Amino acid sequence: MPVVESRVLVPVSPDIAFAVSQTTGEARLRWDPFIRRQRFIGGATAPETGVQTLTVHRLGFRMVSEYVSYRPPSTVGMKMVTGPWFFAKLGAGWRFAEDGPGRTVAVWRYNFSCRPRWLAPLAERIGSMILQRDIDRRIRGFARGCSDRVVLEAARASAGNE
Repeated sequence: MPVVESRVLVPVSPDIAFAVSQTTGEARLRWDPFIRRQRFIGGATAPETGVQTLTVHRLGFRMVSEYVSYRPPSTVGMKMVTGPWFFAKLGAGWRFAEDGPGRTVAVWRYNFSCRPRWLAPLAERIGSMILQRDIDRRIRGFARGCSDRVVLEAARASAGNE
């Protein structure tokens, strides 16, 4: 299963970096170039293991994903429940580690497999290039979010509620 990963050093503590990664609404849209819309489904109002979200990609692709782990302030993992036809499986995860006072290394990783099976070797090579570009753009946006006053206010508010 192909894996793509991107990492960045941000000037905030791990708890704030984690909270930025989990922002929703306008705060999320300020930093995440991937998302057009995102919301919790099934009556959930906050992230936790087992909670599902509906995400609409900027190009209109829709995906329902589920939190498979949620451990503030160090890790979060999700898996695709339903999504674009060309993904047989898709998972994503964040890891956060302190790198000195007020600094965090954030790592974002995708793993995936494509279908149909006969086309997967080629599709996964192409998918790796596309998803690497995507995850690099998203983590650069995340880094900007870690310096954006509006995003940081939203993140601090949500971190205080956990």
